[in-house]
Amino acid sequence: MEGIERIGAFFEGKAYALHRHDTYAIGRTLAGVQTFNYRRGMRHSLPGHTMVLHPDEPHDGQAGTGEGFHYRMVYIEPALFQDVLGGRALPFIEGGVTTDVRLSMATETLLQQPSHRIEPLERHDALAELALALAAVSRTPSPRAGGDFASARLARDYLHAHSQRVVTLEEIETATGRDRWSLSRDFRTFYGTSPYRYLTMRRLDAARAMMLRGVTLTDVAAAVGFADQSHMTRHFTKTYGMPPARWLQIAKGVR
Repeated sequence: MEGIERIGAFFEGKAYALHRHDTYAIGRTLAGVQTFNYRRGMRHSLPGHTMVLHPDEPHDGQAGTGEGFHYRMVYIEPALFQDVLGGRALPFIEGGVTTDVRLSMATETLLQQPSHRIEPLERHDALAELALALAAVSRTPSPRAGGDFASARLARDYLHAHSQRVVTLEEIETATGRDRWSLSRDFRTFYGTSPYRYLTMRRLDAARAMMLRGVTLTDVAAAVGFADQSHMTRHFTKTYGMPPARWLQIAKGVR
């Protein structure tokens, strides 16, 4: 679904190397112990716990016991929450793991089996419910004085439209009418990452889609705006915790 990815997986041992992405990662452990490093601490998620990892926060993933772990996760672009929050700072859940029943209930729809089809209106309602639950649990304040949500949204739209080429700060300043430093600060507040990271992530989104269509990694890297395949691989591994070839194996269900 646009702006949303859902996965269900089982891992033994090490699952992901340290990485970060510009989406929320919100999930639930179904069996076993899911262990990950997050914000200078080791976290442990047990069955029934809800995980809420903030955009652009480094984390990894591994089994906490020899039995492995089973989990479901939904990755949501912050822009979808901003459609509901209207320029409030993005909600942050301290520690990344919670037993708050409000979040457990608000994630039920999106954390169903990934094969379950979610209707468009159902998706809209689920996103709104989850955004409001996150804001309530984290006690997200109203927009801070001086924050310019409209300009940040213009910058995001511009980066979307030009994601497969080099974009300069001067271009973004011209497109939004804001100076680069204020805009970068506001962009992080409202979308959880920097403009450059956001641009890189859109390239990686396009890269994954091309990989699934069978395009070679060399051709993918050139098509989506990376300097070469090694350049793309470095960014890919930092974002998804594994190199492109391994990700493609998992995405296609190949062991």
